[in-house]
Amino acid sequence: MIGLFGDDPNDYMAKCGAKWLHRNGVNVLCISPGKHNYSHVNCPLERIETAIQWLMTHGNRKVGIMGMSTAGMEALVAASYFPDITLTFGMTASDFVWQGFEQGKRDGCKEWPVPETSTLSYHGQPLAYMLFVYEHPTYWKKVEEETKGSGDIERSICLFIDSEKNRKHTEAEMIKIEKIRGKLILLGADDDSFWEAGKYVRRMEKRLEKRPHECEYEAVAYQYGTHFVLPESMLRIALPVGLKFVMRFIFRSAKEHPDECEAIRKDVDRRLSSALREWVL
Repeated sequence: MIGLFGDDPNDYMAKCGAKWLHRNGVNVLCISPGKHNYSHVNCPLERIETAIQWLMTHGNRKVGIMGMSTAGMEALVAASYFPDITLTFGMTASDFVWQGFEQGKRDGCKEWPVPETSTLSYHGQPLAYMLFVYEHPTYWKKVEEETKGSGDIERSICLFIDSEKNRKHTEAEMIKIEKIRGKLILLGADDDSFWEAGKYVRRMEKRLEKRPHECEYEAVAYQYGTHFVLPESMLRIALPVGLKFVMRFIFRSAKEHPDECEAIRKDVDRRLSSALREWVL
């Protein structure tokens, strides 16, 4: 499995994700966007293409990919481009490619969109992308305004809702999930504070219903689960004690619906573990 767990293949979450996959009986190769601050500016899909080739020439019979959040979007795009990927987990992923963005410190902002860039590129060309309606510094100011007093660690959902209202998505910027091979699992929650993950899952399901496709898929939009629609046992590796207690300080929904969120994470665990067991046979 190619693991897209964050901004650094050696960070804590990536290591926990790798341990979880190891416990499910598969080898893991983690990849980062390159810059260790979660910036995504024309990140080349060739990195994943090279990873696939390396894995296939080093004794791996099959290649899958697992990504969450922005990296979930990247995982879906990669699987739609490279048919050697036969198991795809897209968690809290969008169904479209975004404009490129940087993270760091600039004019009092922690993140900003980069004009005329995409999050992803292939053969040196940026992929078609959704243009954010807000430019720097308004982009980050909107996030700060929405996050303040919300009970969420971050609320960036306004960036996506307002951008989609301003301009409908073009077909070019939509991820061609119908081209994905093998097994595909799409997961997201309606209480996601970062973007409309549940909506995107339902939209991808409708796309697959309308278009010829070769993959066997599961598309689940949960009512609860927050942005961390991840396997419970993976998060328990990261935080063996006090997971529910910590989650309530990160997301308001986890505070208001702790048992429901935990039940969702356990369901995610069951779905992904089952898919991995079938895949390795």
